Amino acid sequence: MAFQENPSRQSLIPSFLYSSSLNKSTRTINFDQNQIRNPSDLPPATAGIQHDFMIPAPKESRVELFSPTYYAACTAGGIFSCGLTHMAVTPLDLVKCNMQINPAKYKSITSGFGVLLKEQGAKGFFRGWVPTLLGYSAQGACKFGFYEFFKKYYSDIAGPENAVKYKTLIYLAGSASAEVIADVALCPFEAVKVRVQTQPGFARGLSDGLPKFIKAEGASGLYKGIVPLWGRQIPYTMMKFSTFENIVEAIYKYAIPTPKDQCSKSLQLGISFAGGYVAGVFCAIVSHPADNLVSFLNNAKGATVGDAVNKLGLLGLCTRGLPLRIVMIGTLTGAQWGIYDAFKVFVGL
Repeated sequence: MAFQENPSRQSLIPSFLYSSSLNKSTRTINFDQNQIRNPSDLPPATAGIQHDFMIPAPKESRVELFSPTYYAACTAGGIFSCGLTHMAVTPLDLVKCNMQINPAKYKSITSGFGVLLKEQGAKGFFRGWVPTLLGYSAQGACKFGFYEFFKKYYSDIAGPENAVKYKTLIYLAGSASAEVIADVALCPFEAVKVRVQTQPGFARGLSDGLPKFIKAEGASGLYKGIVPLWGRQIPYTMMKFSTFENIVEAIYKYAIPTPKDQCSKSLQLGISFAGGYVAGVFCAIVSHPADNLVSFLNNAKGATVGDAVNKLGLLGLCTRGLPLRIVMIGTLTGAQWGIYDAFKVFVGL
């Protein structure tokens, strides 16, 4: 794995994150062989193969690696990947939230859709789509943008050798740090969304729901669920990024006969979706108890964590609505990684 020497930086992000093509003036550090070598010393055939098939890193394309434009592009990719996908699964989210809040009425996935169709019609399936779109767009912007920033930041702190050795810890630390910020952006929208989706007649959407929510509970009420939201989203995001990165690496290492650098873009994007889907299943499981807490607290005025535990029970916290959430989060996470990677390819990353 390679690091490019650059006098303007003391340490650079490891090559297991971004590959870079070689040229005559570039020196590389190869940790696999524990030696420094100059590509010009390699046999011409070997050097040619590496140059022809390596995918250019962002600094060699239209966007300079780790520049403000680079982080802005990652932020934009996060907006598209999170905002659009969460809005698309609004019907699943709507049924899931109601199953968590009122299991006596919404007994299963199929009956839940039947109840919604009967009471609210087809348009009711997308109730709350505006706060969903805006909230998760804001969350995605912070999540992906700051993840790229913190991943680089912690890699620099660790140094080149430790960045490779402890790469999973870097994934975990970077994603957790990013999610703390992302949830501050998401929380007000999530509070209104849950209230709109689980209390028929409360409001039509964000425009009238937000003023009603603030009038009833004050502006601070919008952040009543921030701690459970962190409890849901931080483990979710840590699992999402670290599992995805390792699953994709394992797929290329053990399941794909062709080296990643020689795979077509469509195959690489397909692998991103597959890795994201599997990661999403694990994400749903580890974050589900906190998801039940978020739905419970945002649905009832003055509700506490203790009230939720007493009413739902520990088993209910861990299992109520879980099968539907596994389907939803698996699909959601797979689609997010597919869209995010496709966007990065589109802008030249």
